[in-house]
This record gives sequence, C-alpha cells and structure tokens, in this order.
Amino acid sequence: MSKVSFSVTMSLDGCIAPEHMQLGEPPDRWLPQWMELQAYAFEQRFLRQSLKLGEGGETGVDNRILEETFNRTGANIMGKRMFDGGEHNWPEEAPFHTPVFVLTHEVRAPWERPGGTTFYFVNDGIQSVLHQAREAAGARDVRIAGGANVIQQYLRAGLLDEFDVAISPMLMGNGLRLFAGVDSGEIKLEIKEAIHSPRVTHVTYVPSRR
Repeated sequence: MSKVSFSVTMSLDGCIAPEHMQLGEPPDRWLPQWMELQAYAFEQRFLRQSLKLGEGGETGVDNRILEETFNRTGANIMGKRMFDGGEHNWPEEAPFHTPVFVLTHEVRAPWERPGGTTFYFVNDGIQSVLHQAREAAGARDVRIAGGANVIQQYLRAGLLDEFDVAISPMLMGNGLRLFAGVDSGEIKLEIKEAIHSPRVTHVTYVPSRR
C-alpha cells in the first residue's frame, strides 16, 4: 500500500536548513552550512547521476537509501517558499521526475519541465493537495518534500504514515528547526528502523496521535 511520508537531512540540533537560506540572501550567508549538512548526499553515486554532477560516487547504504526513496515516490508535495527557491536554483531538468503539487495561494497554470517533472499549483488546502497527489502517484508513495512548515502541517493533521530523518553529525545553531512549534503532547513517535553509516544515521519513525 502506498504511504505518505517525508525524508530530510537534519543536524544533531534539529535543523534542516540554515537560518538565512531564503530568496534575496547572499549564498555566502547560508551555503557553507547547507553543504556541510548535505555533504553525505553529494558523495552518493545515485544523486551525482541524477543531478548530472559527474561520474563516480559511493555505492553503500546511503546510496541505496537515496535510490529507494526516489524509486518509491510517485508524487511530491511542497510549499510555495520551497518552490520559489527551487525555481531560481534547480537545473532546467528539475530533480523530482514526478508530478509536484505546490501549496500556494497563487493561481498559476501547470509548469512542465524536462525529465517528467510537472508542477501543479493548488490553493485549497493540504487535504486537497494530498488527494491530487495520491491520484497522481497511483501505487507509489507521496513524499512531502518540504519545507518545514508544510511537513509540520501534515504531521499535526495526522496524515503522515512514516518519515525518515538522516541525522548529520553537525550543529547548526540558529537554523530552521524541523519540529519547531509541534506539540509534543499530541504526537507520539515509534522507531521503525535505524541504520548507521559512516556519514549519517538514518532513522525511520512512525507517528501517531496521543
């Protein structure tokens, strides 16, 4: 059965993005921290091939997890802020290769990119977006791509089946915290699986309501 999930890389102190990673901010304010956070992923063969970063790359457990996550995803959901940043920074062949549903108040026609990615802009809430994403994904999973606010909305609504966090061995300080504002009295987590690699620790959680 298909699942609704998300997968992110997170610092040990709970951040998934540097504080200043937003449009209009010079890259030197946030790029070094972001590259340190995501360093393990850019060493993997699957990601290097997907982003056309060149030959080579590691083929161990981290590579396998990235490839499996990509292959089981049939549709992605993201927020407008994440889309705005990506629209300016993704290559012409956006890295999703699935339908992507963008939560927004903007009315906009679908935006088709080479390689099988089409962005659809939906402005009537997370339930409607999820319904459309499920229809598009078929038997494959729906992935909440981000950012943190959208992930939190789906978590609070009880619409996530599970999620994967790759814990990076770094401290970010004042970054964007994945679970900021989530009420710990409402959400209970169970560890489904934990896999350690030399670079990160992958933990799969199953959330439920208390």
